[in-house]
Amino acid sequence: MPDTRHRQLHLGLMFWATGTHSAGWRHPLARADGAFDIAFIQQICRDAEASCFDFIFLGDRLVADPALAKTNPGQMARLEPFIAASAIAAATERIGIVVTTNTTYSDPFTVARMLSSLDHISAGRASWNIVTGADPAAALNFSRAAHSDNEARYARAESFTRQVRALWDSWGPDALTDDGGQLAMHKQQIRAGGAALPRSPQHHPIILHAGTSERSLDFGARHADVIFTGDARFDVARDFYREVKARAAAYGRNPDDLKVVPGLTVIAEPTTDAAVATYDALNRLLTLDPEGHAADGAGPADASAADFQYVGMGRGARRNLSLASDMLGVDVRGNAYDALVPPDIAARASERGRQILAYITRLTRRDLVADDPARRITYLDLIHASIAQSSAVVGNPEEVADYMQWWFEDGAADGFNIFMPFLPYAMDRFGALVVPELQRRGIYRRRYAGPRLRDHFHLQHLPATPSMVAA
Repeated sequence: MPDTRHRQLHLGLMFWATGTHSAGWRHPLARADGAFDIAFIQQICRDAEASCFDFIFLGDRLVADPALAKTNPGQMARLEPFIAASAIAAATERIGIVVTTNTTYSDPFTVARMLSSLDHISAGRASWNIVTGADPAAALNFSRAAHSDNEARYARAESFTRQVRALWDSWGPDALTDDGGQLAMHKQQIRAGGAALPRSPQHHPIILHAGTSERSLDFGARHADVIFTGDARFDVARDFYREVKARAAAYGRNPDDLKVVPGLTVIAEPTTDAAVATYDALNRLLTLDPEGHAADGAGPADASAADFQYVGMGRGARRNLSLASDMLGVDVRGNAYDALVPPDIAARASERGRQILAYITRLTRRDLVADDPARRITYLDLIHASIAQSSAVVGNPEEVADYMQWWFEDGAADGFNIFMPFLPYAMDRFGALVVPELQRRGIYRRRYAGPRLRDHFHLQHLPATPSMVAA
């Protein structure tokens, strides 16, 4: 268990302009057209900065995905992240700015230069989310015959990251000085083939990485300052936390310098009932899939339980009772969606099914045995829980803070990357309700520790490393 006496939560904002809930963009209080409105994006970032968030996270994919048109249209196509980050830097003063760059389809010099440029113009707030690319279709956009396999992508990412770090180190700390009113470059402090810019305010921008595969976990333990993870189960998250920290220590790093920040969906309202009502209202806006199951030939095959996607990214399992049956371990097809699930389902469900039932109860306060029908689980609850088992909390400010504090103090997280179901409303609620409660408990900052993202994470500048430019 980590020492929490001097630790404080780190918070990031996973920025999806139309919200991370698959129907968030449909909500009457959402901005469905915000993905390309830079003034809207800047305002959300200023709101997050007013709540002292460590960073705003700009994801990216190198292909447009029409499958997201009905679930997450703001992610179907995106602004180029460095362009958006530059506009955010101009509109904010303290919040860190995370940009996603794919090492499979980029080159080290360009990435080093762009990140250093962003760090300069933001006065030390740049961060790099390293991805190797999970979209095979991206290969065609770069005139490649095929997408590299996982092993090849991570081998390239290792070399790529070292070269970027070496390029950042290629200028000495005093390579650019004011000599008699004229800027002078001291060539003896600039390695041949080095970066095109002098050292930026952070020297090495913060590095982030996500993933739970063996290669991903090892890569993060070696190189990352912040690791994203996404499992909704506390025990699994705690085991991951311990494992990645142990690996960082094995590589000679201080494990406290590696922050583990799980994703967390938050629906906060002044009261529990209001929060559950917001959760239910969002789910009522979802489009359900037609029934059908490969086993009975009644329709197109559903994805297997192992293939379902968190946060409804438009791929993977269908949202219907066939999926709910697969996940629950009990055939519940043919029931009316608004009918009450009988109590004996719990005894017949698989272990995973019982976890789903507990998940529903935690989010909705509904169960299988309540006397009040309004407090009973329905088949529609089963459908939504079977496909959307992201780490989530629904409740009043105290309940949300309790959940976050539990994960933080019991060794599963150093903070959270907050998924806002729809914007700007969810950001407003979080800032007005949850942030003051976290601050009251003394586990979240009231002001930034300094102007740079490294200051937010209490990290020092990294020492220079041997040149890898020629590698």
